Amino acid sequence: MTANDHQEDHALGSIAWLRASVLGANDGIVSTSSLLLGVAAANTDHHLLLITGVAGVVAGAMSMATGEYISVSSQADTEKGALAKEKEEIRADFESEFKELVGIYQRRGLEPDLAKKVAEQLMAHDALGAHARDELGISEAYLARPVQAALASAMSFALGGLLPLLVVLAAPRHLLSAAISIASLFFLAVLGGLAARIGKASVLKGVLRVILWSALAMLVTAAIGGLVGKII
Repeated sequence: MTANDHQEDHALGSIAWLRASVLGANDGIVSTSSLLLGVAAANTDHHLLLITGVAGVVAGAMSMATGEYISVSSQADTEKGALAKEKEEIRADFESEFKELVGIYQRRGLEPDLAKKVAEQLMAHDALGAHARDELGISEAYLARPVQAALASAMSFALGGLLPLLVVLAAPRHLLSAAISIASLFFLAVLGGLAARIGKASVLKGVLRVILWSALAMLVTAAIGGLVGKII
């Protein structure tokens, strides 16, 4: 078997899009179902409930996209600044940067002579890339991508938010709260299990974690909605 024949499948390369997508879908289900439960508890009619749900999905998707874009853009700006600084340091004092790289490899367990040879070859090939990866912890696979993260968050939030809305369309009014709660927790359990499986983590822990906190969020929102409905 050659090096080209051996391939490994690790989840780390998909962490960025997985995090944004799972967070968006989870937020979409929890936010929309909580909103619907809160409004339904206030004895709102079916038509107004649907309008509220649609508005919540659209607003939530835009909010997720904006927040994710700003957050990841800040990360991208930090990475660009660090790379620019490192590039200037390599240009101004190549020898010191070379010694710094040798020291990094020695601390990772390489013998001094081998660390020097590795540093020489990597800096000859791509000095900035070597320092970005081994000194700054920045690699091409994990570079911040604001637009990709924003789109993933917005789309996943909208898809997640549509699930409770479909329940509102299908369920009779007297069973609406129960149907939204049960269906949403089921969707969230599937999502939590899928995310854990893709990330090579414990599926049971992922499912239990998302069900526990999501149920709490929906319960609190429904309670407040019911209370406000009685007061108003």
